[in-house]
Amino acid sequence: MRMMVVTHEVGFTREVADTVWFLDKGRIIESGTPPEVLDNSSHEWLRSFPSGRVRALPAPSCS
Repeated sequence: MRMMVVTHEVGFTREVADTVWFLDKGRIIESGTPPEVLDNSSHEWLRSFPSGRVRALPAPSCS
């Protein structure tokens, strides 16, 4: 099954994505695995993306 999710939640993206596409003005400017795109981008704008280093929050526990 495939699903496309559009989000600014980088922590969520790191946890669930196999492939990330980073768009700027409607064009794909970078694609690859989450570490390739979020940690090793060749684009300065993406490296400075405000939540680029955000980690996912732990899942809430069910009581």
